[in-house]
Amino acid sequence: MKFKDFFSNTDKLKKFILIFTSVLVLFAVIYNNYRIKEIRRINNISQVNIINDEEVSPKELFVDSWQIIKTNYYKNNLNKQNWNRWKRRYINEIKTEEDAYVAINSMLASLDDSYSKFMSKDEFLAQNSAINSKLYGIGINIASISGKIYIVNVLEDAPAYIAGIRSGDIILKVNGEDVNGQTIYNVAQLIRGNINESLDLELLRGNEKFNRTVKREEIKIKTIDSKKITDEIGYIRVSSFIGADTPKEFIIALNRLKDSKGLILDLRGNSGGLFQNAIMISNLFMKKGVIVNVIARQGKKNVYAAQDGGCIYNNPVVVLIDGNSASASEILSSALRDNSRAVLVGTRTYGKGLVQKIYSLPNQSGMNLTIARYLTPKGVDINKKGIEPDFVVSFSHNDFINNIDPQLLYAKRYLEKQTSRGL
Repeated sequence: MKFKDFFSNTDKLKKFILIFTSVLVLFAVIYNNYRIKEIRRINNISQVNIINDEEVSPKELFVDSWQIIKTNYYKNNLNKQNWNRWKRRYINEIKTEEDAYVAINSMLASLDDSYSKFMSKDEFLAQNSAINSKLYGIGINIASISGKIYIVNVLEDAPAYIAGIRSGDIILKVNGEDVNGQTIYNVAQLIRGNINESLDLELLRGNEKFNRTVKREEIKIKTIDSKKITDEIGYIRVSSFIGADTPKEFIIALNRLKDSKGLILDLRGNSGGLFQNAIMISNLFMKKGVIVNVIARQGKKNVYAAQDGGCIYNNPVVVLIDGNSASASEILSSALRDNSRAVLVGTRTYGKGLVQKIYSLPNQSGMNLTIARYLTPKGVDINKKGIEPDFVVSFSHNDFINNIDPQLLYAKRYLEKQTSRGL
């Protein structure tokens, strides 16, 4: 199989309907195996809130935000500063909503924490849409390889696909802006925007440059892709943990591959998502053991352990990781590795060891605020360090161009050896 083929969505509605009835019961059983208080405890860490339609003055919005940060930020010294100074500085200066946004963003910037951020109405709506597995955009996934922005996946029937854009194309410009050497985040921000608005892309395919104008639309997305690589080895790719339906999609995929003697779990390029999704999916491979240790404000420690009866797959697992595997991906990777349920193949992960909670604020705005840090089951702090794989296997620019995936091939060979030994 070619590398690009693994990024195409092959799940069809008929197959989904055929297996949904049997899997729904399994899904309910697994959820019931989590004690009610455990579910509540998890939700307190990464809680999804609905849009708050309450309308308040800009000054009240600022004060609400100030209080939430003061009370809930994981460092109770608030980055070694007197938090009252922000209220004294801005309370009499805020007249407009823009004034409130500036003040709130200034407070958050003082924490020196890039993961804590304020979101305007449009930004908060976009995040909630992602959680609900809806995407407003053109339907592509991108990666930076040697400073060039490659399209690694185009969702079938999405606007980009209809416009003739394909996996392997290189993005040169977005709306006239040269993106060569820019970060994935910056390019993604250029591509994102309001629904029904168009953007102009200049692309390169082989030696040919071409242009496409693509309109952003609402796209229903799936975060799980699965298939059999061989008769005995299954493959599941998790593109994100952000979707509320991700655990259900994962259980459906795993149930489809339950007879596989080995499984490859691909978390490459997965920058994370909801904390509780990582916990749920970890438990599908673990009968017992610690999944993650969460250290909240003032050092309060919460231990999240596998719940009895949650495990549904016991055969060997290889997890593929890279420098863009972060957050929930790192929780799952470390949980499986530290509990001897998987080996890790690829390159060092990103290193995001902090947990954010989503707060809905008045005026339909919101905030992601860091409320805790986490340690691996063995007590390792991976923040800004990442997780080193058991087997370091690189993925070069030439590999991508030639449709070769050395990391996947290594994982496949490893599992073939394991299954031939009857392990």
